[in-house]
Amino acid sequence: MSITEVDVLVIGGGVVGAALIRELSRYELDLVLVEKEVDVSFGTSKANSGIVHSGVHDRPGTLKAQLSVRGCQLFPELAAELDFLYKQNGAVVVARSREELVELEKLVENGRANGVKDLSLISREELRRIEPNLSAELVGGLLAPSGGIVVPFDLVFALTENAVANGAKLMVNTEVLGIKEEKDGFFVRTNHRPIRAKLIVNAAGLYGGEVAAMIGDHSIQLYARKGEEYLFDRKLEGLVQRTVFPLPSKVSKGILVIPTVDGNIMIGPTAHRVEDYDLSTSLAGWNEIFPAARKLVPTLQPTDLITAFSGLRAVGTSGDFIIAPSIISPRFINAAGIESPGLTAAPAIAEYIVELIKDSGLPLARKQKFNPRRTVVRLRDLDPQAQAELMQKDPAYGQIVCRCEMVSAGEIRDAVRRGATTLDGIKLRTRSGMGRCQGGFCTPKIIRLLSNELGLPPEQISKNGPGSELLFGRLRGDRAKEEKQHA
Repeated sequence: MSITEVDVLVIGGGVVGAALIRELSRYELDLVLVEKEVDVSFGTSKANSGIVHSGVHDRPGTLKAQLSVRGCQLFPELAAELDFLYKQNGAVVVARSREELVELEKLVENGRANGVKDLSLISREELRRIEPNLSAELVGGLLAPSGGIVVPFDLVFALTENAVANGAKLMVNTEVLGIKEEKDGFFVRTNHRPIRAKLIVNAAGLYGGEVAAMIGDHSIQLYARKGEEYLFDRKLEGLVQRTVFPLPSKVSKGILVIPTVDGNIMIGPTAHRVEDYDLSTSLAGWNEIFPAARKLVPTLQPTDLITAFSGLRAVGTSGDFIIAPSIISPRFINAAGIESPGLTAAPAIAEYIVELIKDSGLPLARKQKFNPRRTVVRLRDLDPQAQAELMQKDPAYGQIVCRCEMVSAGEIRDAVRRGATTLDGIKLRTRSGMGRCQGGFCTPKIIRLLSNELGLPPEQISKNGPGSELLFGRLRGDRAKEEKQHA
């Protein structure tokens, strides 16, 4: 079996691994990103809340504080380059009593110590003016204009696609099974072909401790923290403009009300340590989240709920990110325990790790030609004239497959050519199946389009990888077509 020879191997296709492989693709390096799932972002990043934090919450002097503030600053330019769904909508932390107003003042001081700009305390009246649907019982707030929202999986896809366009390799369905240190690097055994790398970055999320242990580094101690989230119909768009935070607890930033980039309202998350990796949602989670969210926005109604999901965050024992060379080897860099605000910090984490790689002695030379841009067609965001022109050039964009989200056959085809191989891969890249009917009408059409584009029989098309196939036989239309062709 042939060996893949690279300069840098990045393990883990979540937001940190994706941001890093894209940053490294600026350099003259042979690169590979491996992900054990069928697609990038299918682990923790898929279920992220999608908040770009301003940096007010994190303890000054920590990596969390340093990198979240820097990451937040990087997002506007990054979104302009990579065309992912992002909005700088700002955030407001609210107080429910006069005692909590004192805590808001401390939070302002904390944010300013971290270098967050333009923070201000606002009165009850000002809070009601800018967010009229918030509870009248709230007594004031902290306004952080630099905060934002992003579609987390769209961010991961954008970063990896741009990295691949600039020469990086992506290997999905590839699980690291063992690592052996050699004189000039590492020999990595996977469930597919082996990889020989001069340097490894461990961005394996929940599995970061296990990967580090493969080289004898047992210093990475992680546990899983589960968060449930609940998504409401897009008809509530505009209910709040900014991300609404209560005061944080010792464990989390609290139960939030989040206006997503796509217009839905999302509430959550819970934050509970778990021993297993169960991703189900629960009545207990709903009963914890909904009453807390309703104290912030009283008009929320359970009848507007359309779906729920949960995710697992890898939490370290130090209270801070773990980003450093391994105690075993300077060319094995751990990026572990990247809990909140990890998504916000990811672009800055990538910059930070590049400096660690330079310190390791691996030569880095900038490419003469690096293309920082990626563009995506989103039919629903175009004006009528632009839509008509696009459909005239390519009729596939005029075939609407998902009516809830106005997604065309052309966009689904494009998503496959950008790397989607499953229904979830299509869903996360195009929003098809995310509307009120949750895929009830468009799923059969998407299966057919995936089948045609990938050259696979429909019964091999899966929801999210092997073992999640939806069909047990040929579609009736396919069988009739075959009989007609052989008549």
